[in-house]
Amino acid sequence: MQDVERNRSLKVSGLTEEQEALVVKSWNSVKKNSGELGLKFFIKIFEIAPSAKKLFSFLKDSDVPLEQNPKLKPHAVTVFVMTCESAVQLRKAGKVTLKESSLKDLGATHFKYGVVDEHFEVTKYALLETIKEAVPEMWSPEMKNAWAEAYDQLAAAIKIEMKPPS
Repeated sequence: MQDVERNRSLKVSGLTEEQEALVVKSWNSVKKNSGELGLKFFIKIFEIAPSAKKLFSFLKDSDVPLEQNPKLKPHAVTVFVMTCESAVQLRKAGKVTLKESSLKDLGATHFKYGVVDEHFEVTKYALLETIKEAVPEMWSPEMKNAWAEAYDQLAAAIKIEMKPPS
């Protein structure tokens, strides 16, 4: 486990100051719209991978359109904000940090619901597209790479903790 910790820290240093600045600048520009963007983010996930709805108990038997599901928006906003805040903190903290839940909890939850690598890839794509659409005038290959790197760090940290709760 110590090697994993060391490798995770080394990889985090892969986020350059320039990348950090791009992530922070774009997040500061969009965070006031996190409610709307969080919902767009999740709708994008379900457009790409409709079967992902099965991972959410509150969507399984719901006939309500996604935009009107009373539980989807709060969940989507929480995930979107947590992901973006984690990205913004990466370099400062030197590792993935979360405010609302622990990586252990997130790992256990993702494990319990059967999340697999493909789900992380779909989520990454949806996140990048959501941010791209939110800041079209700022978007660049460099910003895309910065967000991709930050997301990869978070996904890797969650995957390390994906095991049955002990």
